[in-house]
Formats: sequence, structure tokens, C-alpha cells
Amino acid sequence: MSNDARLLMEIYAALLDYFGPRGWWPGETRLEVMMGAILTQAVSWKNVTRAIDNLKATGILDLEKLVQVPEEVLAETIRPALYHRQKAKKTKALVQFLMERYGGDLDKMFACPLPGLRQELLAIWGIGPETADSILLYAGNKPIFVIDAYTGRIFSRLGLVSENISYRDLQQFIQERVPLDAEVYNEYHALLVGLGAHLCKKQKPGCANCPLGKWCNYFLNLQENT
Repeated sequence: MSNDARLLMEIYAALLDYFGPRGWWPGETRLEVMMGAILTQAVSWKNVTRAIDNLKATGILDLEKLVQVPEEVLAETIRPALYHRQKAKKTKALVQFLMERYGGDLDKMFACPLPGLRQELLAIWGIGPETADSILLYAGNKPIFVIDAYTGRIFSRLGLVSENISYRDLQQFIQERVPLDAEVYNEYHALLVGLGAHLCKKQKPGCANCPLGKWCNYFLNLQENT
């Protein structure tokens, strides 16, 4: 095991010890998880929860019904998630793909090899790498590491990668050093989200309470300059 690989697993252990298991991604069904992956774009999870609750209350959190419901009605239903018209269009594109390509059979879809399925998802209008990988990891239990703004901020502050590293390069950096395991990737990403949301904030980070302080270049520089 390389030094970087050992360090990444030490970071994982420290985060798990600090936060405990995160139980992420919340969702009763794979379809709900997939909807959450779209709805969470550029919005807090509490807004996503309200939108999903609306879908459940109206009885349209179902593939057949999502296909049939008019796009404008869907948009109003998911309004709490913000950017609701655009997200309704993305949802429609996703469910149309699921029905036309796999007959609505999620078992059949997720049985497909990861690389090809990822490319199919990325070809859907409005589905970018983070959304596609969230669907693959959290709904499909595929071993692919989800990268988001928190991941880039944390690993760049630790001094492990450049602040401007690309999505693909950061994903590759992590996957080459962390065992290819969907359960580990699930928990690791969720822990990074917890750290980024609560301590490693963009503005006024809570460095004094961070479990990664001893490894963090950002924190060490702050100490040297105070």
C-alpha cells in the first residue's frame, strides 16, 4: 500500500470515528434515490426531502406515473427543490430513458456493466457526472466514487490535490488509492459531505474541531499565520 493510499484510509477511519456511519443515501426505493440525485443539484437536502414528500403525497413517485404526468404538473410538485422546471425536464428525460431502454426494469439496468451504463446515463439530457455516479453508487450499488464540491475542497485543503483538479482526475486519484468497494465508497463520500457541510465550509471553516487537522495544510498554514 502506497503512502497516499494509507493516508486516505486513515482519513476515512478518522471521519468514521468522528461522525459515525452516515446511513446515506436516504431513500425507501431505488427510484426515490435516483430522483434525489436529480433534485439535490444546487440545493440543500431539506428542500429535496420536501419535494420527494410532495411526490409521495400525490402518488406519482412511480415510473409509470412519472412518464404520464405532464411536465408542468411535475415541476410544480417538485417546486421546493428549486430550479423545478429544469429538474422536471431532467426527470422526464431519465424516466423516458428507463422505459425505452430497459422497459422500466431497474434490475435489468443495474445488471449492466458499470462503464457502459455510466456512458448511457451521461448521454441523458441534464445528467452530469455527479448525478450519474450518485445513481450508480447509491441506487445501483456500483463501485464508483462520487465527487462533489466538498470532496474537491477537502482534498485540496489537505494538500493532496490541486484546487482546480477536474472531476475525473479527482475520482481517479481516490479510486486508485481506496479499495474498489461500493460500501466503502458510499460511506466515505457521505462522511466527506458531513465534514464539508458542518466543518470544512467554504467560508469560516471550523478547523479547530476538525478530525483531519493533523493532516491539513490549510489548518497548519492558519496556525503559522496566527
